[in-house]
Amino acid sequence: MSASNADSPEGLPPARPGRVRVTAPRSTARRVPGRTSVTQEVAEQSAVGEVFVRSLIRSQLRLALIASAGFVLALAGCWVLVRWVPAVADWRILGVPAAWLLLGVGMYPVIGLCAWLYVRAAARNEARYRDLVEEP
Repeated sequence: MSASNADSPEGLPPARPGRVRVTAPRSTARRVPGRTSVTQEVAEQSAVGEVFVRSLIRSQLRLALIASAGFVLALAGCWVLVRWVPAVADWRILGVPAAWLLLGVGMYPVIGLCAWLYVRAAARNEARYRDLVEEP
């Protein structure tokens, strides 16, 4: 019998304390007098807040242009393959031209991949913005 079991009645293990949730609310943090938080700057639409919001908008626009350009390049690559490689234009799969299958069916996974990558990167941009704007 271990020492912990000897302390409890009937040799049972001692009761574990319940879970305790420890939080640190931001409202109780000391603020420097005269200093405005970035969140307040954004909410009041001041010049500093506008800089942060414009930065987020620019990063999201840049990301959208990159994702769109990647998709257009993939689509153009398929077109070039069909147009300039004569063997691809002659292929048939179950009587359907391979070019139709490539452009009609094969592009959907590319669309899905572009969308998934865009959403991941946009969420990362927004998380960086929130980290920048929120008070420590």
